[in-house]
Amino acid sequence: MRTFRSARTTRSARPARLLAATGVALAALALTACANGMGTRVEGSENTSGTASRTTGGSDATTGGTTTTGGGSDATTGGSTTDQASARTGKGTGGTATSASTDPSDPANRVTCKGSNTTVTAKPVTRPINHLLITVKNTGSKYCDLYSYPSVRFGEAQSAPRVMEESQPQAVVTLAPGESGYAGVLLSSGDGSGGPGATEKKVVVHFQGRKPGSDAGSPASPALPAKGVHVDGSVAVTYWQSTAADALQY
Repeated sequence: MRTFRSARTTRSARPARLLAATGVALAALALTACANGMGTRVEGSENTSGTASRTTGGSDATTGGTTTTGGGSDATTGGSTTDQASARTGKGTGGTATSASTDPSDPANRVTCKGSNTTVTAKPVTRPINHLLITVKNTGSKYCDLYSYPSVRFGEAQSAPRVMEESQPQAVVTLAPGESGYAGVLLSSGDGSGGPGATEKKVVVHFQGRKPGSDAGSPASPALPAKGVHVDGSVAVTYWQSTAADALQY
């Protein structure tokens, strides 16, 4: 015997299946929307967070740029410090800066005083009587030393006068350029104890070197008064002195 389905049953089953399929599709779309951040309320919240995140990232990038700039500033400061150190030491990329020494204790700045680097005068003085003052002025560009005492020759004398040992200073007289040193000469005794003597119109002044008794060379021949000076056997000279007063007190 055959069984037949009614048309009403068939038509009722189809709409039910369609409704079920539609419900499944709608549910799937709703889940997809949630997963993708869709929907009015959810989308606004997530976009705000995303914007904040991007802004923070930009701020971090800016901060990183600031740090880099700070590093550049430090590098500049380092260069400035190097320049200051170079200025203090006198050293630069071009080498070591040098300057001429003016220290009178430097041997390179000192020479022996003699006729070639000085001017010499010899003049009688009124006080004390019978005395001659020898003045030596440094005309060179370096310091010069007056060692010991002058070796003086009057006229045609073959020997130098005696030296007054009590006049020896504590140190060698050193003359800066333009400065003067002095020596006194006792020409004759006032009581005649030096003998008859003679009038001399010529004098030669010899300079000693560092070694006592040595000759520094380049003697000087200062002019005497036209009438000459009277010299007897008591003639004597002092050591070189720093002042004329010291040279004439013996």
